[in-house]
Amino acid sequence: MSTPSARQARHRAGPSPRHLSGLPGAGHLWSRALLLVIWAGVPAVLALWWQDTIPGSLRGGGDYVTAAGRLSGLLAAYLLLVLVALMARIPWLESRVGSDVVARYHRTLGEYTVALAVAHAVLITLGYAWQSGTNPIAETGTVLFHYPDMLLAAAALALLVLVGVVSARAVRRRLPYETWYHVHLLVYVAIALAFAHEFSVGADFSTSPRNRLLWSGAHIAVAAAVLVFRVVVPARRSLHHQVRVARVVAEGPGVVSIHLTGRGLDELGAQAGQFLRWRFLARGLWWQSHPYSLSAAPERGQWRITVKNLGDSSAALTRLRPGTRVWFEGPYGAFTEQRRHPARKVLLIAGGAGITPIRALYESLPGTGSDVLLLYRASRPEDLVLYRELQDIARRRGFGLYPLVGPRTGPQGDPLSADRLRAEVPDIAQRDVYLCGPGGMAEATEQQLRRLGVPRRRIHREAFEF
Repeated sequence: MSTPSARQARHRAGPSPRHLSGLPGAGHLWSRALLLVIWAGVPAVLALWWQDTIPGSLRGGGDYVTAAGRLSGLLAAYLLLVLVALMARIPWLESRVGSDVVARYHRTLGEYTVALAVAHAVLITLGYAWQSGTNPIAETGTVLFHYPDMLLAAAALALLVLVGVVSARAVRRRLPYETWYHVHLLVYVAIALAFAHEFSVGADFSTSPRNRLLWSGAHIAVAAAVLVFRVVVPARRSLHHQVRVARVVAEGPGVVSIHLTGRGLDELGAQAGQFLRWRFLARGLWWQSHPYSLSAAPERGQWRITVKNLGDSSAALTRLRPGTRVWFEGPYGAFTEQRRHPARKVLLIAGGAGITPIRALYESLPGTGSDVLLLYRASRPEDLVLYRELQDIARRRGFGLYPLVGPRTGPQGDPLSADRLRAEVPDIAQRDVYLCGPGGMAEATEQQLRRLGVPRRRIHREAFEF
């Protein structure tokens, strides 16, 4: 695989295609709107807690600790519902806010949820012990074995802590995706166990029919969203569109492109930059789904994804046979042309598996010449997956193509440092930037872009960590 210099890789082409309308900054506005909606639920939870707190009833330290335990439990239960709703694949969230932003909120709120749930258990136990004048250890046994449904609550807490542990970045990197994904499904079990506990012991629900009705309605709404958007809609689409593997093409060492065909795929409106969750109905693969981006702009009745053998189930995908049936969820994601301002030039930055959605955007974005530039980061020349295709697109459309090959600690420094970025793209602060790659690389590059004066609203990032 050839690796021309950045200057040699720049090409020119003919007239530019017609620009499509865009939504400048839309993704950031929608993400802020989502945060406001989430935060709006907190005062409602506080009101729920306060209406059952009799004025003047907080007379001693034990009362205050117990009240804090009740409040932390309510907040944990609320955030647990929010977490499930965020991962329900609701189309509005996936297309407006963006799957990467939703996943980031989910991860952050998950940490708070586990912390609040643990705080609830500890504070309630300490508060009860303080009020009864017993030691906390003895009170723990009393609470567990003499209060209704407390063993269910303890099991729910244990499951939440387990999910929190496997979600920690240090642990997540060492786990196969399948293990991480299926452990996450235990959240649904935790919600069911906690729900029984909340109604039988929770003072805010056990004596208030109105609160029970509202809380049940919230759980039913979230459960319906999960059922509809994660089960019913994917099943209906998969049955209707009849997607199958057309062929598997080797792209390099351990890398294959899987070409897919189906019936009426254009009806789904998939766009370059989006991803889908794929379930290949082959031996050893049917029980798991994986998110892969489209690695080429969708064509009528045809999709393509590109997969690298990482040693897990991705290795089996290289051996798929033509005709294999495929179930799918999606398309998802807001990492599309609509994120940019139609009159602004674009810089694409890709690394690792991040080249797949970037390659599709590179092919489909309107413009010519320096309107669209691509920086492709790799440690070795052989890691420049799909590079020949990118060269063909650059020659045909006149876009700039800059391979940045080498270690971060080389004699010239990090290829994605602020100085190097400015040298390669002098007008970088005036561009919309699409960034996709491994988490560490993407975070570091975003910091460098901010140093160069690129506003946050013009940095469009797709995370490859779910």
